[in-house]
Amino acid sequence: MNVLFVADVYGSPGRRAVRELLPDIVSSMGIDFTIVNVENAAAGFGVTKDTLEEMKTLGVDAMTSGNHIWDRRESLPLLDSEPLLLRPHNYPPGVPGTGSRVFTSRDGVKVGILNLMGRVFMRELDCPFRTADREVARLKDEGARVVIVDFHAEATAEKVALGWYLDGRVSALLGTHTHIQTADDRVLPGGTGYLTDCGMTGPFDSVIGVKKEQAIQKFLTLLPTRFEPAGGDVRLNGVHLEIDETTGLCRHIERMSLALESAVRPATA
Repeated sequence: MNVLFVADVYGSPGRRAVRELLPDIVSSMGIDFTIVNVENAAAGFGVTKDTLEEMKTLGVDAMTSGNHIWDRRESLPLLDSEPLLLRPHNYPPGVPGTGSRVFTSRDGVKVGILNLMGRVFMRELDCPFRTADREVARLKDEGARVVIVDFHAEATAEKVALGWYLDGRVSALLGTHTHIQTADDRVLPGGTGYLTDCGMTGPFDSVIGVKKEQAIQKFLTLLPTRFEPAGGDVRLNGVHLEIDETTGLCRHIERMSLALESAVRPATA
């Protein structure tokens, strides 16, 4: 089966890229299942009911998130009411929502999605490694042969380590959070597709999505600064996976970067 993962959607520019590019990608590449990370979809911080509905009308099958899912109070009830929306699963008990669920593709394949968050340079959460042990087994017990992990983490070493730890047990481990796409897409020896960071869907004439002037001012003064999404050089970053649905192993992984203006994939190193 063909799976598309769309990297962190940032504000209205990112949503526009998804709106204008996703239908053609799904059609031309024969995509069977689409996952989108939406934690920054609403003006760069969290989600709203309207942003989720927009993703659903485009045929998105599952939505993951990260630390910014908590930035809007209105996001919290959506985690319980919207079955397509996940948050990092290794938060303590009692927080809204879940980060581990089995979905069904258009052709009836059960797809397990696990959303985790790292602990290095981030919040002190439950261990993502031990959480993965438990949840991957549970997703497979529920019939999911295809299991995809969105690991929302800061440290490259933590992402690489979890990739090796889960090699052969999940179809793919895809890193998110830094908004900078890495060039290490590969299939690990056990059959797990891996990429340290999938990048960002949004404005690249920016500092990871934010207007350059605002980010620079924050670094110069260390004063609180209101961040707003930039608007130039809008791109869709993501990953295309070819997965054997009978074994759950990844046959091929390829990172993607599509410019909205040209809708042509730039050459990759």
